[in-house]
Amino acid sequence: MIAYALFFAYGCFGLALLFCLYRVVFAPGLSDRVLALDTMAINVIALLTLFGIDKGTTMYFEASLMFAMVGFISTVAYAKFVLRGDIIE
Repeated sequence: MIAYALFFAYGCFGLALLFCLYRVVFAPGLSDRVLALDTMAINVIALLTLFGIDKGTTMYFEASLMFAMVGFISTVAYAKFVLRGDIIE
């Protein structure tokens, strides 16, 4: 039963990644693109976690934590750049 749930979740998150990629390319504004990229990072974190559950190893959980930290820092830095025009003061 868990195999079917994982297969369904892979499909859902893969489809969500495609929708976010479409939004990154065809978004009307810069803030929409930033939000789509942040959502893509969250979907990749979910896929890494699902892959870790599927393979039964904790290495993918650690990779998803690292990806979450990098995604958060990049989103904050990009938002600061959009608001102020520079990142380092």
